[in-house]
Amino acid sequence: MSGPSTQRGAASPLSGIDLASALGVVVIWGLNFVAMKVSLRDFTPFQLGAARYVLAAFPLVLFIKRPQLPWRWLVYYGLAQGVGQFGLLFVALQSGMTAALASVVMQTQVFFTALLGVALLGEHIGKPLRAGLILAAMALGCFALHFLAGGGGATTALGLALNLGAAAMWASSNIIARKAQQAHPGFDALQFVVWSSLVPIVPFVALSLLFDPPAARWGWLQAGAAGWAGVAYLAWLATLLAYAMWTGLFQRHPANRVAPFSLGVPLVGLAAGMGLLGERIGTWQWAGIGFVVAALLAVMFGGRWLHRR
Repeated sequence: MSGPSTQRGAASPLSGIDLASALGVVVIWGLNFVAMKVSLRDFTPFQLGAARYVLAAFPLVLFIKRPQLPWRWLVYYGLAQGVGQFGLLFVALQSGMTAALASVVMQTQVFFTALLGVALLGEHIGKPLRAGLILAAMALGCFALHFLAGGGGATTALGLALNLGAAAMWASSNIIARKAQQAHPGFDALQFVVWSSLVPIVPFVALSLLFDPPAARWGWLQAGAAGWAGVAYLAWLATLLAYAMWTGLFQRHPANRVAPFSLGVPLVGLAAGMGLLGERIGTWQWAGIGFVVAALLAVMFGGRWLHRR
């Protein structure tokens, strides 16, 4: 995930511990999608959402102080990042999306975040971002051509649409976190993520009661060790540990030195989905993946290239 960033003026090199942290986050978030797929064998998407946030919030919420900001920021973030992002992503993975492809499509949050930043924060779209948006649009065209060519396979148009919706909600949560930081200088990222984890629990339970088939409503009681291990991975490693490490890197180093590591997340996700789950990627999907990676490279390094020219 993306965390709040504080760009420092001094460009100190990454220490061995910082480099290990960055690579650790890449691996944790890359394997995140495999953990979701494994857990969804035993849980419905809404049950998985509730279980994830129960473990993310408890028992830490009993020991970590509530952040010194109004409750509305925690509610906004918890609904956008928890119910919105992960609710849609879990349903997408169950409806027809591979873990490998989902890890790439989720990176479109970079472009949704930029567009929301323009609309809500008055930010400017520079040449690198314009190039990235064009390349991202070409990627979506390739994914659409995959379905038009009759190559659905393990993915569906509904799964892709839900996955894009999840990326858009991730972008919304980025904007909420950014505005919370701006309004409250004493913002503490770990406090924020732990206490906001309380918010999605009740909505996920309610959604499960409303939409899960009666036969599946109590199926989580029979979940196996692998399913629960996946939940623990999502809550403790992907949510708490990785978020804390990523935020710490942004606090110690310039954003342009840390952010490129996120390019490794879809690469790990692709390798893990194909290697651990035996997933396959179609020709048009590979083309779309290539355009997504090119778009991310344009956004992250395009400004530096233009400056050198």
